[in-house]
Amino acid sequence: MEKILIVEDNKSLAQLIAKKIEKDTEFGVDIAYSMQETKLFTRVNKYFVSILDAHLPDAQNGEIIDYMLSIEQPSIVLTSNTDKDFRKEVLSKNIIDYVNKGGVDDILYVVNTINRLSKNRQHKVMVVDDSMLFRKQIKSMLNNLFFNVYVCAHGEEAINTLEENPDIKIVLTDYHMPVMDGLELTQEIRKKYSKNDITIFMLSSKSIEEEAALFLKRGANDFIKKPFSKEEFSCRLNNAIEALENVQTLTNHAKRDFLTGVYSKLYFMEYAIEYFSNANNDGKKFALAVLGIDQLEEIKAKYGKEGAERTIVIFSEILTSTTAYTDFVSHFGEGIFVVLIKDIIDDEINGILERIRSKVKSCFVDFEDGAFVDLTTSIGYTVADDNTIEDMLDQADMMHYNAENDGGNRVVG
Repeated sequence: MEKILIVEDNKSLAQLIAKKIEKDTEFGVDIAYSMQETKLFTRVNKYFVSILDAHLPDAQNGEIIDYMLSIEQPSIVLTSNTDKDFRKEVLSKNIIDYVNKGGVDDILYVVNTINRLSKNRQHKVMVVDDSMLFRKQIKSMLNNLFFNVYVCAHGEEAINTLEENPDIKIVLTDYHMPVMDGLELTQEIRKKYSKNDITIFMLSSKSIEEEAALFLKRGANDFIKKPFSKEEFSCRLNNAIEALENVQTLTNHAKRDFLTGVYSKLYFMEYAIEYFSNANNDGKKFALAVLGIDQLEEIKAKYGKEGAERTIVIFSEILTSTTAYTDFVSHFGEGIFVVLIKDIIDDEINGILERIRSKVKSCFVDFEDGAFVDLTTSIGYTVADDNTIEDMLDQADMMHYNAENDGGNRVVG
């Protein structure tokens, strides 16, 4: 387990912070009450983040901050020192944040920051600026926020980087650059990626009123005027990535079946229609399979809705674990699943579905009364031809009906 190091001489406060971190994050905690103890801990462990009181019994003047920077330990300063000059001096150093120790809200802020930094490790950010010095400065600030960072000197290089890394979530671009400027870059990105896919920040050191309006009209989300403070920069970036995460969560909920987590019927139809068209144009062969749980009505009659839902979830897990990651599994409702099986070769589809049938037959559902119900599935399928996707579904559904009527636990195509 990754750990957070708390460096705080107030034992009660240190314990309070530790309990909150262990309760609300995925991290364990070590506590050091002095600089000497801190050195002992850091010789043995590398911490995800350290939380530092700037004034310790054996380091009264912030020496702990410089020590942590010297060993490249990412750190948040949590201090009761409100002196503006001291704050400015500390913020000029390569720390993550400076937080005044004022009460519970400040502790909550630190805990939320830790969670945010942990999530940031999943995200990629690209900086586009023709100044090598500025690129280096911004990269350092982004690394302090735990983003994966890509740097480019102009728009054309950025487009190539984006093609190789389509999961980049934030682009920070200057306006005036050689080869392709920031405005052209923004327009190129927006041809392929919406504001729900990538956030674009314009960076400019000049008078930006007209430039900002132009960028916003061409698809930028926001602008940051140089020079900017570390705190402003961090807040804007963290807010932007949180907004993208929220959009992604809502999008996934719209695409996913609430009970099973596989794709919903509505999204399946949208996806399958587009895939059908592309596959036909590319000469790819695929199949549609309709699968049902033979024992579902029996289980529902005996164990009610809860028992039926438990069975459906288990069945969905079997399907997702026995199909290829490129295949498309959807729950159409009432325990009926449809699977789009891609890139099949000759007559291999029957073998694929027989493996699924066999896997289901080897599984069971256990209930609170100690009973076990063995599962089987009836599967109907059809292989792509000149019909529409709706016709294919009707054919596969008919084959599924025939499989059920023939006693179940079989594949019919």
